[in-house]
Amino acid sequence: FGTRLRCFLVFLPLLCALLIFAPVEPVFADSLREVAERVARQNDARVVSARVVERNGRRFYVIRIVTQAGVVKTIRVPAGD
Repeated sequence: FGTRLRCFLVFLPLLCALLIFAPVEPVFADSLREVAERVARQNDARVVSARVVERNGRRFYVIRIVTQAGVVKTIRVPAGD
């Protein structure tokens, strides 16, 4: 029993650190979805793809849409981190 308790106490801080500092992707994904839907509404278009890009430490959304006329457009929106 002592060995198991010792192992638990050694790995507990590591587990806590992983849970605290783990990236929270689902929240960010919902924001991407909201931005993509807003861009589609504003342009009366359909979303073809949506992704997050990070360049020089800054994040932005890249939304590709197809308009009613069949024109493909790529819209870049700064992410509000």
